[in-house]
Amino acid sequence: MAFALGPRARAQNYRVEAFDSIGSTNAEALERARAGERGPLWLVTDLQTAGRGRRQREWVSPRGNLAATILESVDVQPPVAATLGFAAGLALEAALQTMSMEYRMRSGASVQFLLKWPNDVLANGKKLSGILLEAETFGRDLCVAVGMGTNVISAPEGTPYPATSLAALGITAGAGDLFMALSDAWAEFRGIWDNGRGFGEIRSRWLDRAAGLGEAVSIQSSGTSVEGIFETIDETGCLIIAGHDGKRTPIAAGDVHFGSAKSSGAA
Repeated sequence: MAFALGPRARAQNYRVEAFDSIGSTNAEALERARAGERGPLWLVTDLQTAGRGRRQREWVSPRGNLAATILESVDVQPPVAATLGFAAGLALEAALQTMSMEYRMRSGASVQFLLKWPNDVLANGKKLSGILLEAETFGRDLCVAVGMGTNVISAPEGTPYPATSLAALGITAGAGDLFMALSDAWAEFRGIWDNGRGFGEIRSRWLDRAAGLGEAVSIQSSGTSVEGIFETIDETGCLIIAGHDGKRTPIAAGDVHFGSAKSSGAA
């Protein structure tokens, strides 16, 4: 499949390399970084054979789905670089909104895209896209690989969190169409993020699109569970849980389940 950058991405000197198939676009990006590549470079395919999500979970991506990684060198400390994942979520959501325009015009219906902390995009309550951010330091350079995978033609079955695809939603866009929109959206939100200086704006926009904000959630992390109300995310990207006792707990990592642990079936 042919992949091309959008006009905004081309104007900002992004590059793209497409693969007929590849094990992992993130792994390839980090190998390029070790060899001296500093980006900004997109690595993209519609057939990823060894993809992975957070905590080394397998990310199933058959032919026709989109796997794309942007490699960039950023002049910030690792905790600030981690907030780039929220810009990625906004870029994906914006690209998906673009892809759904024809569907809305044709059917008169709409798809609700929401951002699920910390790294997923939901469509009508089901997982559509996932984001994996990895970074390595080489001398003074911090190289960040932001992988973004979207179920375009098919979604895995039997997953802990229900998944869907663009095709299942009635959206006929292909992986190449989505990538072009994504490359432009990334250029926009990467600019707003501005090496962390614009995270306040990114945070505000992300919260406007957050799934479960103001609702009961349970967070599963390292065998423990924290329950409460999803109040906000803070200036570092941590999820803030307001407990029944009024205590506000910051969560840096974990799996979010909407509702209490009992009602959500979390274990």
